Amino acid sequence: MSAILVAGIGNVFLGDDGFGVEVVRRLQAQLAAGEWPALAGQVDVADFGIRGVDLCYALLDGVQSAILIDATQRGGAPGTLYVIEPCIEEPVGAARGDPYAVPILMSPHEMDPASVLQTVRMVGGACEDIVVLGCEPQDFGCEDGEEGRMSLSRPVAAAVEHAAEVVVRLVTARLAQHTARVA
Repeated sequence: MSAILVAGIGNVFLGDDGFGVEVVRRLQAQLAAGEWPALAGQVDVADFGIRGVDLCYALLDGVQSAILIDATQRGGAPGTLYVIEPCIEEPVGAARGDPYAVPILMSPHEMDPASVLQTVRMVGGACEDIVVLGCEPQDFGCEDGEEGRMSLSRPVAAAVEHAAEVVVRLVTARLAQHTARVA
């Protein structure tokens, strides 16, 4: 595992919820084309989709920094990007001393990014540097009560390229921090 993990999160069957997956696809294509040779071998870029348990394991695998990319509703205009440094210090459930609390891992399909981060913390994960790059969705593929659109809305699709650039800046800054710590 590389020092930095870039993880695309979301469900491609629910419209703008597939934002993180699409950004990761763009980054993987750019890395494969050699557009950012300085990042090759320094960063793992992966599509985790709705596989929260797999993301937990990846974060427990010696990652120093993680950048999670996901659709994030915060009330802005669709396509607005947010760089969020989540607070994962708050203990949950049994970690708070409540032996009757409902376990976080009720279902692997219910593990949103917050649950993933709490689970990693609860089992002793050491990844201290986690950033979420969120994008305000327009919708989740629901029209007239039906679900299932497999494409991003126009404003969210327009934000993918800029999001990829933001990820590269975030990764580059973290690589510089890691290099400074070693030196």
